Amino acid sequence: MGRSGASPARASRLEHWESYWKGHSADIDETYSTRGRLVREVVADGPIEGRLVMEIGAGSGRDLIALARMGARGIVLDYSPASLSLVRGLAAAQGVPVMLVQADATRMPFRDGAIDVSFHQGLLEHFRDPMPLLRENARVTRPGGRLLVDVPQTYHLYTLAKKTLILFDRWFAGWETQFAPGQLERLCREAGLEVVRTYGDWMVPGLWYRVVREALKRGTGLTLPLEPRGPSAWAGAWERLRGSLRRRRWALYTCHVIGTVARRP
Repeated sequence: MGRSGASPARASRLEHWESYWKGHSADIDETYSTRGRLVREVVADGPIEGRLVMEIGAGSGRDLIALARMGARGIVLDYSPASLSLVRGLAAAQGVPVMLVQADATRMPFRDGAIDVSFHQGLLEHFRDPMPLLRENARVTRPGGRLLVDVPQTYHLYTLAKKTLILFDRWFAGWETQFAPGQLERLCREAGLEVVRTYGDWMVPGLWYRVVREALKRGTGLTLPLEPRGPSAWAGAWERLRGSLRRRRWALYTCHVIGTVARRP
């Protein structure tokens, strides 16, 4: 990732991810998940049972493992041995068969059109030039198959906080960027894909809670709940509201993440 001549302090490199996943392997349940977002969006377009589904740059692989439990034939591709080791352990603990592939996401060891559905989250934003990755994604997707690309959304406080940490070389991944909805759709089209839809989602719990939680944990050893629970009626109302808004175009600009689902013609 980020191998286009950027200075070491402004690139996302293998050692960032090796350090990150080795540091989280013992307490993966304390690492925020996607709250089922990727699984929800993958299955929204049809059944996956028996389909070859691949997560690229999988990290912990929790989304792919969930899809494999639903009957998908799962593949995890990552260039980080620490990530693959973590996925292997989680899959084995749950009794879920998953194929592990250590490879460069821009040069995947698959024939053209081999994959029914592929997806990645937290990956594209670490490439200075996203097109080689997207074109390789398109190449390995079968005609009529789908690619889901999930990225940070530009117009959010998360972006401001991230850019500040990158400026002071304190960002855990070294470097990353972000995308607006139209920009992400345009990139998918340039890669030869047809845009099906674009969705968004919000950070739950919110950014300030996460910042305070981490500060207290590091400064005092006090650990607040990972996901605090309010009254069920209140939580249910907020979830219904988010569900009604996450595909409305204007609402995408309030989300901290967006994703585009695209189809190979």
